[in-house]
Amino acid sequence: MILIVDDNENNLFSLKRLLQSQDFPVDTASSGEEALTKALKKTYSLIILDVQMPDMDGFEVAETLSGYSKTKEIPIIFLSAVNTDKRFIAKGYASGGIDYVTKPVDPEILMLKVKTFNNLQEQSIALKKNQQSLELEIKGRREMQVSMKSRIDHFHLMLEALPQIAFTLNQNGDVDFVNGKWYQYSDKETEFPETHVDDLNIHEEFERFRKKKKAFELEARIKNLHSGDFRYHLLKMSPVLEGESVKNWVGTFTDIEDQKKVEKEKDEFLSIASHELKTPLTSIKAYIQLLVRKLRLAPECAEAGYLSRTQDQIDKLNNLITDLLDVSKIDNGKLKINRKSGNLESVIQNAIDTIIQTHDHLDLKIDWHGKRPGQTFLFDEVRIEQVIINFLTNAIKYSPKNNQIIISTFADDDEVKVSVTDFGIGIPDFKQDAVFRKFYRVEESSVQFQGMGIGLYICAEIIKQHHGNIGLSSIVGEGSTFYFTLPLN
Repeated sequence: MILIVDDNENNLFSLKRLLQSQDFPVDTASSGEEALTKALKKTYSLIILDVQMPDMDGFEVAETLSGYSKTKEIPIIFLSAVNTDKRFIAKGYASGGIDYVTKPVDPEILMLKVKTFNNLQEQSIALKKNQQSLELEIKGRREMQVSMKSRIDHFHLMLEALPQIAFTLNQNGDVDFVNGKWYQYSDKETEFPETHVDDLNIHEEFERFRKKKKAFELEARIKNLHSGDFRYHLLKMSPVLEGESVKNWVGTFTDIEDQKKVEKEKDEFLSIASHELKTPLTSIKAYIQLLVRKLRLAPECAEAGYLSRTQDQIDKLNNLITDLLDVSKIDNGKLKINRKSGNLESVIQNAIDTIIQTHDHLDLKIDWHGKRPGQTFLFDEVRIEQVIINFLTNAIKYSPKNNQIIISTFADDDEVKVSVTDFGIGIPDFKQDAVFRKFYRVEESSVQFQGMGIGLYICAEIIKQHHGNIGLSSIVGEGSTFYFTLPLN
């Protein structure tokens, strides 16, 4: 806005009309005192100031304005009809003016000067605002850096206090901080500890998950530099996300050597017990089959029903022992995956046929949605069929009031995904991550449904050894979807 100061109303009116014709916002003052009051209350980009005014002339007004921080930078153009000699003009410049226009005013010259000085002032104001914004931003960034450094220092102190080996990596996967316990297993900050020759390579496993931006866990034996022994550790690495991108990674090694020894002893007992049970159970099953053939009982008689139920229970016990043997093999690293070129579509169909045949007493409906995975790739057909049958069996078991099941398949250039959806009791959110643990059972279903909680653990290990992913989504009272993925190359 431009302020025009003149004690002559005619001059004020004509100058105001002239400036407004060029779309300039204009304010007026008829005295020096009024001009000072307005200048202190409002913001002006230019002041056109008449020199000859009663009480307080233009020079006094300019000198007063130059004494205030708010108004000292406002450009002033003096207007006067007399005293145009050099000394008078010099006084105008000395009192704070930047230009001088004599009366009668030449409209074109005045407008040229007004536009020039107004633009310069607006640019100056804009530059100051930008400078202030930059100063605030710099100040904010400095404060943020101080705060961030304080947080990082606090975080590093927390990592130092942990009983585990703790470390962080940058977004490129390079180690950028380790706590003191790291140096018991690695003499270089930038290198992971040496792993046992029979265990997975930490760096290779991390790179696989880093590309997917996913957390992962890995049990591995790492070498203690002082004793030379390889001790079991549980490695956990999690990404710290900022929006969709990974800012850095945080990892820990937890010593589980003692826990593994206890588990080994328990697994050895399970293995021995399972093998010892397997032999008499096989004999019992054979004798029952001989008894059925020998007696040749009518299907409708009670004795035939008793023998049929006995066979069912023997089959359940046999499956349980088989699962325990699989668990023992997993824990001892002896579960073998026999990869051969195969077709997943036929494996899924075989699993469906098996389930329908073994549950022919149910009004079972299994729908298959999605594109059939017809391509061939390397995988263990027997073990993957075992996973699918386990998913389908659980879907039936935990959906006592609904026998509808949906199998969905999807494939792209990198992997194939198989999902099994039921409409049963569902699993609470906070318990979904635990269902793939060994011997874990959801409390709400453990009384109503029988089982040891090892089927999904075996499935998870089978998929893990295929370098795939396994998971679920579920809503209590509405049903669950269990899925797994297999890489195509």
